[in-house]
Amino acid sequence: MKVLSVSFHHFRNLADVTLLPCDGVNIIYGNNAQGKTNIIEGLWLFCGGHSFRTQSFRELIRFGESSARLDCRFFGQDREQQARLTIETGKRQASINGVEKKTAAALIEKFCAVVFSPENLSLIKRGPAERRNFIDSAICREKMRNALTLQRYNRLLKQRNALLKEIQKNDSLKTTLSLWDEQLAVLGAEIVRQRLDFTRMISERAARYHQGISRGSEELRLRYVSSFGAQEGDTPEELRQKLLTKCAQNLQNEIFTGSTLSGAHRDDIEILINDKNSRFFASQGQQRSAVLSLKLAEASVLRERMGENPVILFDDVLSELDNDRQDYLLNELKGCQVFITCCEKSNKEQLNEGKVFYVKNGTVTE
Repeated sequence: MKVLSVSFHHFRNLADVTLLPCDGVNIIYGNNAQGKTNIIEGLWLFCGGHSFRTQSFRELIRFGESSARLDCRFFGQDREQQARLTIETGKRQASINGVEKKTAAALIEKFCAVVFSPENLSLIKRGPAERRNFIDSAICREKMRNALTLQRYNRLLKQRNALLKEIQKNDSLKTTLSLWDEQLAVLGAEIVRQRLDFTRMISERAARYHQGISRGSEELRLRYVSSFGAQEGDTPEELRQKLLTKCAQNLQNEIFTGSTLSGAHRDDIEILINDKNSRFFASQGQQRSAVLSLKLAEASVLRERMGENPVILFDDVLSELDNDRQDYLLNELKGCQVFITCCEKSNKEQLNEGKVFYVKNGTVTE
């Protein structure tokens, strides 16, 4: 997949501009707070209409304007395509190849990218939810069905928790709980099976990328930690039975707490560097390198499953990396279109081949 051109109209602080990137590495260079990240964010929006920075549509629209528009011409699925995203306060509208879509989520199966931003360091630093979201986000961008399954699971989980709280007041409602358990177990088994497959594939690839980024000095691997005993070789039916068994074991505690204590929403993914949990033992540079390796591995898995390379978006990726690791990202990623923002002049001078865009006060020049 390659971005051929991208245009911004009334988007954040960016002047109305069209970028024509190259097929390889594109550096977006300039001082802080000039608009570099806005370009990365704009490209990411074509993955389904969600920003990695904010939940507020209003923030995406230039101050004083009522709407913003982004247009992307890209080569994907063996043909040139066009996507348009219109953002207004409270809603987003998308069209693909001139056809209006009901929701911006329709972009999911058309445009594929992988993004790294400084916020992604929370993948290691924070709790299990961040790591689950990392895996789920990749799985959902592969197929719309996966996103719908996760959505249904979260809705059922909320309803089951509400029922558990009602059972505290009315014990006779306990007999209805098995209906919710069965539905939740079927969906949970599907989600966990997808996660286990994805975690295995991404762990193998992340190890190779991390060897390259660290120049062979570190070993990275992932381990899926299940709240109900899920194993790599389990079938969906075996996972369903394990979930139902765990629900039965936890019943009294769940009624007492008013929450579902086991399932896909309670699992974690450990990120290990040299067999130590990176959350507790890794330095800032090691954490950044580990997340980068995971993002590159994510791109590799998506390429295998979808049949083409996703676009790679790196925001402020080079800070806190030594020269060898910076050089690897700038010059050793072959076959992918890459966008990298940076501030240091030396970073753009390290680039052997590609394009550089300079951003100042929202104005972009090549």
